[in-house]
Amino acid sequence: MTETETPQEAPLHGKTALVAGATRGAGRAMAVELGRAGATVYVTGRTTREHTSEVGRDRETIEGTAERVTEAGADSGGRGIAVPTDHLDPAQVRALVDRIDAEQGRLDILVNDIWGGDVHVEWGRKMWEHDLDKGLRVLRLGVESHIVTSSCALPLLIRNPGGLVVEVTDGTEEYNRRYREPFYYDLAKSAPLRMAHGLAEELKEYGCTAVALTPGWLRSEAMLDTYFKVTEENWLDGCEQNPHFAISETPTYIGRTLAALAADPDVARFNGTSLSSGGLAREYGVTDVDGSAPDAWRYLTEVDQTAPEADVTGYR
Repeated sequence: MTETETPQEAPLHGKTALVAGATRGAGRAMAVELGRAGATVYVTGRTTREHTSEVGRDRETIEGTAERVTEAGADSGGRGIAVPTDHLDPAQVRALVDRIDAEQGRLDILVNDIWGGDVHVEWGRKMWEHDLDKGLRVLRLGVESHIVTSSCALPLLIRNPGGLVVEVTDGTEEYNRRYREPFYYDLAKSAPLRMAHGLAEELKEYGCTAVALTPGWLRSEAMLDTYFKVTEENWLDGCEQNPHFAISETPTYIGRTLAALAADPDVARFNGTSLSSGGLAREYGVTDVDGSAPDAWRYLTEVDQTAPEADVTGYR
């Protein structure tokens, strides 16, 4: 493929994306699928082949993500570019955005998927029992990092109409009306919903769109090898520990739904709304890698999680 050729089946060819927090899990998969659709994708995070973040996983790196993006985009012109970035450091984020501007001259898609707070959450503790420093770190990682990134990146994104901002969280607006204990986790996962709502109002006049997006029960690397101690090949064995794991989905699923959303010429109809991988899958006819279309949040809302048996019929 030459530079003058437009790849077939590449709806995002010529688009530039920044996936902030793309080291692993949903962020990695979203970056890969944007690249598969033809985008140039800048992938950021704190874990590199030379440095491991406080998350403590050295198996996944941003360089590894960038390589996967480029591999996926081999036929579409998509490619991945790894840029080590601490999104709590405005100087680093400004340097990242300046580089994107210098190299691409535009930013079309901003995905705020920065997290890494699980290691600080003290599950099962009341607010006043939770270590304060750890709680505030959770909020810095899950809220402040998103704010810093948007503040630095949006001036570049709004140069061209059609830009898309995606605030990634855990839970839909409907589901998160309930308390997502503990206190600091609840705040960290509710804030992106409000950020998407506010940014949607402020981006309207520039012809840009902001949404909140959540995966369902994500079979991330840590969910597989740490929490359930299974692999993607035998993940159903995890249902022996929790039968409702049957509604879980691969990270590729949210990646595919995001790519479809980003390629939608009428994406503005979703401005300010809370979206999920399962809901977007119905909208765009997307499936997970096994051909199913799990709708985890509808399942978790309608099926009592204390039920000893799980029936996902009609939910995937």
